Amino acid sequence: MSLTPIYWLLGGYFALIAVRAWRDRERPARIARAGFFAMLSLLYLVGDWLPPALAGVGVLAIALIAGFGLPLMSAIAPAANGAAGHPRLLLPVLAIPAITIMLTLTLPYWRIDDKPVLGGHLPALFGLTCACLLALALALRLTREKAALALARGGDLVEAIGWAILLPLLLAVLGTLFSKAGVGDALARAIGALVPLDVRWVAVVAYGLGMALLTMAMGNAFAAFPVIAGGIGLPFLMQVHGADPAPLAAVGMLSGYCGTLMTPMAANFNLVPVALLDLKDRNAVIRAQIPTAIPLLAANLMLLGVLCFR
Repeated sequence: MSLTPIYWLLGGYFALIAVRAWRDRERPARIARAGFFAMLSLLYLVGDWLPPALAGVGVLAIALIAGFGLPLMSAIAPAANGAAGHPRLLLPVLAIPAITIMLTLTLPYWRIDDKPVLGGHLPALFGLTCACLLALALALRLTREKAALALARGGDLVEAIGWAILLPLLLAVLGTLFSKAGVGDALARAIGALVPLDVRWVAVVAYGLGMALLTMAMGNAFAAFPVIAGGIGLPFLMQVHGADPAPLAAVGMLSGYCGTLMTPMAANFNLVPVALLDLKDRNAVIRAQIPTAIPLLAANLMLLGVLCFR
């Protein structure tokens, strides 16, 4: 199996958003919105069969629409519903990680002719997709609403976020490009000139803090991870100090997420909610998250030192 069914599902949803935007003549930047989501839908639906050059043209078209014609976001008025504010509405939210973990751990054991149906990273992605669909069904059951309303309100939210919805994808690609260009090696040499990375605890601190700081600069831990892991994690912590790669990668990403909580560069996490909630303080979300992010980063540094060298 491949990720194609998931791409088709996303592509179909973006196509629905594009049609809604096109049909609403009073919608702000109607043509830009419809064009943006239509092009995004096209890439998801038929991207596997497009020539690379043509797919690249589509990506450039999306960037041009986002840069010159698509407003970033707008506040969304809350929908009135008798279930609003009820604690049971947390159940669909909590169901997503629970179901994702369960399926991620069990799907690799599904076999046909003694061959795994899903391998590599597919179980986690299929698990997340199934979890979201099941959580949607649970939310509709709890609120007694129809699926059409969920699709419409979800489309409103996606439109409000706008081009920022693509930031994680773009920044992950940016991190890979930086890694291929040798930025990680250059960063390791620069840090090695300042601190002794051959000392284990120094390398651990440099790795964890480097993940957080580079994430703050680039806006996403997926962008920082290839650079820091390739510059410090692999050559020093794994090859020199013998660190276990599994906790090194997992806790390293968590350290990067601590940086995500403290930077306006993570626009989709920290600036979009400000606009959606119509807050006056542009940094209100960041200010609320810093008291959690700093102790959490310190805890991650300790976990790196304990879990990676058992």
